[in-house]
Amino acid sequence: GNLRPGLLDEALATIRTEGVDGLTLREIGTRLGVSRTALYRHFADKSALLAAVATEGFRTLRQHLEAAWAEGGRNRAGFEAMGTAYIRFAVGNSSHYRVMFGGSIDPKVCGPELAAEAVGAFQALVDALSSLQRAGIVRADDTLTMARYVWAVVHGVSMLAINGQL
Repeated sequence: GNLRPGLLDEALATIRTEGVDGLTLREIGTRLGVSRTALYRHFADKSALLAAVATEGFRTLRQHLEAAWAEGGRNRAGFEAMGTAYIRFAVGNSSHYRVMFGGSIDPKVCGPELAAEAVGAFQALVDALSSLQRAGIVRADDTLTMARYVWAVVHGVSMLAINGQL
């Protein structure tokens, strides 16, 4: 009854030790002691499994960002807490993060759930910036451009941290 979460957990463990290229459905099935038929009831192929990993990752990232914003007071401190939450998520969930941003998912076949979660994570940043602009805390430049810049900075710091380069 818990095969899907087990497959996701095993996929993350494999990515952590062997990278995305080392991930195969057959190997995960062998490790969990389940048949190939059971695997394919949940995931049609490796791409579907990776899309599920990325979807879970973006959902969790969005939740962390929204919680940091709310707990920080929806102000400058909350915005800074979002940056910290982003980097902590990336470092603490590097397998998810590598799948989310590693280019191993074909955007044409990623599916609406993954697309919605990815947009939702970015939208949390856009919404926070918009709020800060309305409060006069952040300059009134183009919000999307500012959000892309902030995302790029925290993404770069996150990748450096994950790769042990800080």
